[in-house]
Amino acid sequence: MPEPVIKGGFASPETIAHIAVQKFMMASPLYRQEQEWKQNGILLSRQTMSNWLIKACEDWLVPVYEEMKRQLCEHEVLHADETVLQVLKEPGKAAQSKSYMWLYRTSGEAKHQIVLYDYQPDRKHIHPEAFLKNFKGYLHADGYEGYHRLPENIIVVGCLAHLRRKFFDAFKTLPKEKQAGSNAAIGVAYCDKLFHFEKQFALLTPDNRRMERGRLSRPLFDEFYKWIEGTAALPNTLLGKAIHYAKSQRRYLERYLSDGRLEISNNRAERSIKPFVIGRKNWLSANTPKGARASAIYYSLIVSARENGLNPFEYLTWILTNAPNLGKEGYVSEFKDFLPGSVALPKKVFTPQNGNTSTKKYAWEDD
Repeated sequence: MPEPVIKGGFASPETIAHIAVQKFMMASPLYRQEQEWKQNGILLSRQTMSNWLIKACEDWLVPVYEEMKRQLCEHEVLHADETVLQVLKEPGKAAQSKSYMWLYRTSGEAKHQIVLYDYQPDRKHIHPEAFLKNFKGYLHADGYEGYHRLPENIIVVGCLAHLRRKFFDAFKTLPKEKQAGSNAAIGVAYCDKLFHFEKQFALLTPDNRRMERGRLSRPLFDEFYKWIEGTAALPNTLLGKAIHYAKSQRRYLERYLSDGRLEISNNRAERSIKPFVIGRKNWLSANTPKGARASAIYYSLIVSARENGLNPFEYLTWILTNAPNLGKEGYVSEFKDFLPGSVALPKKVFTPQNGNTSTKKYAWEDD
């Protein structure tokens, strides 16, 4: 008989995968799932579901997560971001205090995407430093000072989307009759032109993209900063804050021009952290640090699966079926075989392209 996902328990891999996908992809809290099970005549408490998720994660998903982390740090270009999280029973902290969910992911140049979440009790720079201790290369991030305190082997690349947002916020506060031709509008226009160039360069090779940036983007970027240096604004106004941000972040913001693999913004990381933010609006908080860490791992696997064209339910079910029987005949032999880019993945875990379930064309067949 194959080994069960939880020894002595009656939870099947499909059940745990379903609960996980409902919570971490569909943003349905466990108390709501408890009500849905009850309506179908099944008495399954939220505490039992929580215990199943944490136990399956600790036993079988942590090794997969660690292997994904190892491979993530082998890349030369990454993105990072972070958002707040409330943990009710964090030792030494009040229930109302802030904890953080950090995010690290591969960039667009990676063949297979890896998206990892990392729960930490605070926002100190020691956390990305520890997580990325085996990483050497470029890290896209926002203007948070903690990223700028990372070791020298990590080169931080700024985000022009953040700069544009600050000019746009200043633009929105102006009366409509004063918006056109305002300094805030000029700042937004410069940013928009730089982003327009990036759309034109999207299909180029990294080397050609770097050359085109040197030909078109660099002169415009320098012109933009010449305008910034000559523009006066009160420091406490939104325009003044945008100009101060531009001046203080220049060396990080212009780094994307030096390498064609780099991106003009950190929007890739911001998009990846949205599933967590959407879920947080529904389930509001984590009860314990153990639950927060398990949530980070489930989000990592589910979001990475979606980034690589996998069906999260089928993917988690396959992992939880094979992991307890690792190395046995008919099962996978190593934890690295569970990664989203593994050649060991069966066809059933892939999502048909274009949402057409009748087609036999799968995303992986293009590789």
